[in-house]
Amino acid sequence: MSINKIDAGMVQKMFLAGAKALEAKKEYINELNVFPVPDGDTGTNMTMTIMSAAKEVSMLKNPTMDELGKAISSGSLRGARGNSGVILSQIFRGFVKSIKGNDELDITIMGNAVNHAAETAYKAVMKPKEGTILTVASAGAAKAQEILVDGEMTDLLTFCDEVSQSMEEALLNTPELLPVLKQAGVVDSGGEGLMTFLRGAIDALNGRTADFTIKVGNNSTVVKASTAGEADIKFGYCTEFIIMLERNENVVEAQLKEYLQKIGDCVVVVADDDIVKVHVHTNDPGLAIQKALTYGSLTSMKIDNMREEHQEKVIRDAEKQAKQEEEMPHKEVGFIAVSAGEGLSEIFKDLGVDHIIEGGQTMNPSTEDMLDAIAKVNADTVFILPNNGNIILAANQARDLTEDKEIIVIESKNIPQGIAAMINYMGGQSNEENKANMESEMLQIRSGQVTYAVRDTVMDGKEIKQGNFMGLTDKTIVSVSETVEGAARELIESMMDEDSELISLYFGADTTQEDADKLADEIIAAHEDVEVEVQYGGQPIYSYFISVE
Repeated sequence: MSINKIDAGMVQKMFLAGAKALEAKKEYINELNVFPVPDGDTGTNMTMTIMSAAKEVSMLKNPTMDELGKAISSGSLRGARGNSGVILSQIFRGFVKSIKGNDELDITIMGNAVNHAAETAYKAVMKPKEGTILTVASAGAAKAQEILVDGEMTDLLTFCDEVSQSMEEALLNTPELLPVLKQAGVVDSGGEGLMTFLRGAIDALNGRTADFTIKVGNNSTVVKASTAGEADIKFGYCTEFIIMLERNENVVEAQLKEYLQKIGDCVVVVADDDIVKVHVHTNDPGLAIQKALTYGSLTSMKIDNMREEHQEKVIRDAEKQAKQEEEMPHKEVGFIAVSAGEGLSEIFKDLGVDHIIEGGQTMNPSTEDMLDAIAKVNADTVFILPNNGNIILAANQARDLTEDKEIIVIESKNIPQGIAAMINYMGGQSNEENKANMESEMLQIRSGQVTYAVRDTVMDGKEIKQGNFMGLTDKTIVSVSETVEGAARELIESMMDEDSELISLYFGADTTQEDADKLADEIIAAHEDVEVEVQYGGQPIYSYFISVE
């Protein structure tokens, strides 16, 4: 079998099959996380990113290539989570931009699209690192260009097999490019995620996949991406009543259900002894009532105009939005911070942050979450504090998608940096001066965190057992201990120097105030000239966030 061209319908199937394949293996991809910490979420981030697009793609009926490309690009860009998700969305963005305007794809179009996908992804990352998903994408682009230059191949099946094989080889070679991968004995998780998608897509091209159903939660995707408007309500009256049966009629349930399905939808008919409960959406409630009266008398009748209810909801939502804007007066500068933990959120609010996005280590907010937050802050300029290195790209993507406000992303990689940045915002200075000052000052502090190991491993010269506590700085494991306090003390000692004056301990949801105070007392006893502040963070997973200044 050979295939020289594919249409939008086949591209749609390939995308959905790839999305399903990625979703099925997300936990395996999560486990490829180099560090044995409980927030390895590459598989989750990539899956949530692609499912945001897959939901839009699955609702298209007989799409054109341009319609399909728009759904893939828009869905993945807005749903992008984490660095791996953002890069994946940029790969899709580059690919669909190249296929725009074509009714069918041949090898030339496909090859150029693969190349443009890799180029777009590289441009999205300020400091591209080899041994990652970018390396895998680049290998595919190089092979695609080699095939196009040769000019002899026309079969897309062979093309996809050879390109994907080159990418598989690049994936297997990622440990040679990133020593930390080799030390952990794994390939790059983002690269594995990309290949998982491609394997599923190629299976669809080869006819090895028949199920393209995308599920949302526990249900198949049959709903529209946005709330239905009045024009989308096919049957306008929600009709409910109870029939009090006047004769023994064993077939009422089946007969009535069959009839109601002809005049409406959302039909529910439940018989219980001598009563029958009925629910139906229809444009003519009278027909439903007349049919029901042939079986008995009616009670508990209720008819609601759903189109009218929709209009009322639109009005209520508009009034609610107006009220929110009224409650938040217009200002020149506003602030958004990502925070996980009740105490940390309160700290940011006290420092002047207008809107908190819940998320962080274990759940990276999406680009869409960022855009929603930007819309809620009634300011001309909005500063965003991602407070996590894995959220910065999503924040930058939201900035690039925002047209009506100036968005400034302060690239804070952790909570202490975000707090330091907010403390150093100075009213009266220009936005450019504040950005430079905030980023400069936040880099003056040393940050670390304490969490637990989820598996046995040997890393950074340390033997780690599942359940051990670890102290980390910038993803370097500094300390390992059987106790939280032991890991924290060793971590703090490694972060201090002769100029250290202030240590801040932000204790998490699973740490008590008593334990945090005890740790502070031990630090003060060992370093009399150092001040220690203890604050409740309430963050999950991490026993402590720690900063040293």
